[in-house]
Amino acid sequence: MTNVDVNLINGIALAFEGDAVYSYFIRRYLIFQGKTKPSQLHHLATRFVSAKAQAYLIQTMLDEGLLTDKEMAIYKRGRNTNSHTKAKNADVVTYRMSTGFEALMGYLDMTLQKDRLRELIDWCINTIENRDSAK
Repeated sequence: MTNVDVNLINGIALAFEGDAVYSYFIRRYLIFQGKTKPSQLHHLATRFVSAKAQAYLIQTMLDEGLLTDKEMAIYKRGRNTNSHTKAKNADVVTYRMSTGFEALMGYLDMTLQKDRLRELIDWCINTIENRDSAK
């Protein structure tokens, strides 16, 4: 690790980290649920890690007032960052919300807020599982 101030890292870099961190926790969750076939894992992971799922999750967090002021600022930094990457399967608004979600996950990981990161990821897993079981 270097002496980089995480508060100065741009939203895209935070999202890059957050994408990996969030995907890791989701993959572990699915494997510990007994899901081990690669095609099954990929399909099930998409329920949690797609741009649409992440936009849904962050919007629900906002609606429920789950984020601190600092977390809200990090989300907005990621959401508002100009990226030259185009969304594959989502509209621009959904993609930007998803980027903000990932930036928040990356920030929590990089600032070693492991308990808060785990709390939000557990909340995300429960939220998606409850939403999907209600369908």
